[in-house]
Amino acid sequence: MDSFDEVLDAVGPRLRRLRTERKTTLAQLSESTGISVSTLSRLESGQRRPTLELLLPLARAHQVQLDELVDAPPTGDPRIHAKPIKHHGVVHIPLSRRPGGLQAFKQILPEGYPGGDVNQKTHEGYDWMYVLSGQLRLVLGDQDFMLKEGEVAEFDTRVPHWFGNPGPGAAEVLCLYGPQGERMHVRARTR
Repeated sequence: MDSFDEVLDAVGPRLRRLRTERKTTLAQLSESTGISVSTLSRLESGQRRPTLELLLPLARAHQVQLDELVDAPPTGDPRIHAKPIKHHGVVHIPLSRRPGGLQAFKQILPEGYPGGDVNQKTHEGYDWMYVLSGQLRLVLGDQDFMLKEGEVAEFDTRVPHWFGNPGPGAAEVLCLYGPQGERMHVRARTR
């Protein structure tokens, strides 16, 4: 088993790799964590020992678990403990942890969500939605669709859109979202 010093010495290169993979500058990371650029640089080069006070905001900024930063040994438990986020009655369970690029979510929409009139919105991005259970009403411009369990829709989010759950019961939806308009690419091998 690695000694305590060897584990801490490996943190710096791991921090640099995470930052460069995400194409983040030290200045950007400093702004998001509140840690000075010089401290971040010294951490990455191994000139400063990592502390919990420094690693916690870095793990949050990189959207990784703390044990990934220190390369903690596996616990034998393969479960992912995603923290659900409840917003306007919808439960969002993040399934991806990388900032930027494609994001994956499971959403649980209560019956009747969002209520009120259809109010279409637009924004940058591209969305792919798969109905796991229940049904989903999707309005895209002047088109109105009812998606049932097992059906998929994908669309450019610059097109006016709205979705809701007409019921009965909750609807569970798997969503892949590309904030810069990335489309999902599904590849199948031919026989």
